[in-house]
Amino acid sequence: MKNQPPDYSRLLDRIDMTGPLLGVYNCPEPEAFEPLVRPQPGECVFSFFRLWQEGKTLHLTKDHYGCGGCGRRFFGIEARPMDDFLEFLVDGEGLKASHELMLKWIEHTKPEPPPHPHTLLSPLKKDQWEHILSVTFFANPDQLSALMIGAQYFSSPEDPTPVIAPFGSGCMQLLPFTEPKIPQAVIGTTDIAMRSYIPSDILAFTVTPAMFQQLCTLDEKSFLYKPFLQNLRKARGPRGLNSF
Repeated sequence: MKNQPPDYSRLLDRIDMTGPLLGVYNCPEPEAFEPLVRPQPGECVFSFFRLWQEGKTLHLTKDHYGCGGCGRRFFGIEARPMDDFLEFLVDGEGLKASHELMLKWIEHTKPEPPPHPHTLLSPLKKDQWEHILSVTFFANPDQLSALMIGAQYFSSPEDPTPVIAPFGSGCMQLLPFTEPKIPQAVIGTTDIAMRSYIPSDILAFTVTPAMFQQLCTLDEKSFLYKPFLQNLRKARGPRGLNSF
């Protein structure tokens, strides 16, 4: 993988996206991502949403990971006994129809431990692309529609489904991919436990590095420069698709 990300300025310009993109990185040392902030025990990673907009990086390790769901997703840490976990998710929060179904889902989604000790949730760093795991756009419905079409642009019916919307926690949806080399995207931040930390009209569109590369190659032949999108931008007024 190249050490520099593709040029994404044209893509953001055409969908009127002004907020920073969020990268999930795993690397040996965190200094290149300063200024760093760390979560308190039990703290949701999305409570740092505004700090990401200010250019700060959330620094996660196996000793500082915030809530138990994040510890499990990013570091494979089982923070509580399984019976307690199932009781919380099923009986307390009503997220699955039975303990059996929830247990099957948990076992099916068991993550692999990361290769390096530091996981960083950061505005994109152009000089750290070699450590990138996923890229997230925080998009309103108009921008999400454009990104959805972009993710389908190069896709054939024989290819893996280019856009999915899996069940999972908000932090899990930031890193849901089993095959990062496949161009794929996830519609995320559908976890109601973390929705209060972000604007009500925003969803996440998280992509593999391979999908990000594809989106950044969309050119004048694509829908980004055609009447459907141009008409939508005009209909929304002076700010175009941007409501964030």
